Amino acid sequence: MPNRKIISVVMLSMLLLLSGCTGAQETTVDTGSKVQKAVPQENKSVAEPKKEQAMKLIIDDKVVPVTWEQNASTAALQKLLPLTIKLSPYGGFEQVGAIGQNIVSADNQITTQYGDIVLYAGNKLVIFYGSNSWAYTRLGHIDMSKQELTALLNRDSVTVQLVAQ
Repeated sequence: MPNRKIISVVMLSMLLLLSGCTGAQETTVDTGSKVQKAVPQENKSVAEPKKEQAMKLIIDDKVVPVTWEQNASTAALQKLLPLTIKLSPYGGFEQVGAIGQNIVSADNQITTQYGDIVLYAGNKLVIFYGSNSWAYTRLGHIDMSKQELTALLNRDSVTVQLVAQ
């Protein structure tokens, strides 16, 4: 009888030891492969939304450099081209104008910076030369200095044109 107990304890110990080793190896392999696969995909998705130059933005006859987001809202806006929008100042940090119809939006609470172009309430284009926190859909960013942008936008009336690239 004592031999059977010893053999049973040894067998049980070996089973536990082997199952523990197998689990550790699988975990290490899975974790390593998940990390390696996630990094390139993440970098790819971060880089892609900024590449396409879908539209040209003209502020009072001056073509300004814009990096457009690739999302459903910019795609919907592009379908309305050419588009002329009269903007009005609001709050001393932005210009706002009606697009003329509602387009698809995906508003999120964000803090804007100078140069940001956003969609507000699904039917208004907003261009910032200051900062604000509110629920907007990002459309793009004007690639100019704060001083240049303020000189263009800090006025009573601004007209923008969106045309196909």
